[in-house]
Amino acid sequence: MLIPSIDLMGGRIVQLVQGEKLALAFDDFEYWIERFSKYPLVQLIDLDAAMRQGDNRALIEQVAKRLPCQVGGGLRTVEQARALLDAGAQRVIFGSSLFGTGDELINTKFAADLNAALGEDKLVFSVDTKAGKVAVKGWKDSVDLTPEEAVTWLEPYCAAFLYTHVDTEGTMRGFPMNVAAGLRATTARQLIVAGGIKSQAEVDALDAMGVDAVAGMAVYSGAMDA
Repeated sequence: MLIPSIDLMGGRIVQLVQGEKLALAFDDFEYWIERFSKYPLVQLIDLDAAMRQGDNRALIEQVAKRLPCQVGGGLRTVEQARALLDAGAQRVIFGSSLFGTGDELINTKFAADLNAALGEDKLVFSVDTKAGKVAVKGWKDSVDLTPEEAVTWLEPYCAAFLYTHVDTEGTMRGFPMNVAAGLRATTARQLIVAGGIKSQAEVDALDAMGVDAVAGMAVYSGAMDA
């Protein structure tokens, strides 16, 4: 399944390369909402909130009312997540707040609390990597964990995992299929991957492995028909 991504920054839809360099920006929300209305799921990410540089909450609520969305970006509390679900989000995505430093690299208590408060079916846990390690806080910091370790610890608490390969994000160089295969073997949960996906053939290959794909740059650049 192809899941188109709407990434928000500064009130616009944007695409970044490796989470840093702005490559594309759009203001025409109506056009993209209409284009994405045929999909069973759309991914909606508040990059400003993820980077702790403000938020795009009003836009998030507008889009979530009109498209079936899983929404993330800087979520840190049950209350924030519940507000998004009440605003129309189908699921919420938690990432950095699940990870720590020192002796507690993974906050399984927080994961369990989220599960108890919101329900497993509402939770997507984001496990992103940069140079092979889990990346957090807008991909600016890292935690000394492999994605397989993180997924194994967090599997009891969520319905799905979102994995972003930051090294290829926004590059349209292709997603590393060996990484997808390794993660697929690690978890029985829904697995969604992102980072460099460039063609429908690639989406089909991932689908054959039982893996769903998020695409942004390939969709917005016209390389992949949306």
